[in-house]
Amino acid sequence: QVQLVESGGGLVQPGGSLRLSCAASESVRSINGMGWFRQSPGLKRELVAVMGSGDFTNYATSVKGRFTISRNNAKNAVYLQMDSLKPEDTAVYYCHADNIATMRGYRFDVWGQGTLVTVSS
Repeated sequence: QVQLVESGGGLVQPGGSLRLSCAASESVRSINGMGWFRQSPGLKRELVAVMGSGDFTNYATSVKGRFTISRNNAKNAVYLQMDSLKPEDTAVYYCHADNIATMRGYRFDVWGQGTLVTVSS
């Protein structure tokens, strides 16, 4: 069944930048309500940024002004540009979609496998 596949994580120094990407593992008709969440060891998974229909976006207070979410509807992909990274941004970052219209039906509340971002000198 279709999955969300993330890429772009890695090790970066404080103040540096990374760009995460997420796309469906196969061709789909559409993906709605895409966003990024993250989870640090011992903490709950938290919202980082989401993008709804039109130009609607919502960011966690801790990342406003540093992170930017965007999407490419033609590729059914979502991106997270992360600038001015801080050690407290270290976490596993997960891509999420509210629903995916596949060639065979729908999938709801879909999560990617996660990609690790480590901010350290």
